[in-house]
Amino acid sequence: MAKPAETRTAAGRKSASKAASKAAPRTARSAAETEKIRAALAARRDELRGEYDQTLSEITELQRDRLTDSAGDDQADTGTKTFEREQEISLANSILERITQVERALERLDEGSYGWCERCGNPIPVERLAAFPSATLCVSCKQLEERR
Repeated sequence: MAKPAETRTAAGRKSASKAASKAAPRTARSAAETEKIRAALAARRDELRGEYDQTLSEITELQRDRLTDSAGDDQADTGTKTFEREQEISLANSILERITQVERALERLDEGSYGWCERCGNPIPVERLAAFPSATLCVSCKQLEERR
């Protein structure tokens, strides 16, 4: 009985080593490719920062308007204003999160890990990076994460 258990253990080790060897070797990008990616990410970050600043400015102005125009409000008006304010803050936080993702992508580019899945180590398809430049997971790993 001990032999079949040992065989399974050895087979399990063999399959694990095969899976590890299937990970694609990392190839270095040319300096031109890296700079092109860096420029695109930096432009996106700057665009998002502008959007974030504009959103904060609009929130501040709307807040001032609401304070001066609150005389005679009933509970429904107050609730609506609170809901709208929370929506605006949520939008600003969403933009801030996207800025953080782009900055993280820039850090990964500097480290040489940009374009490689953080979970399995396989390359992230170019099409995915074109659609979502700050992607940190390959399609398979992202699908697994979303199922949880």
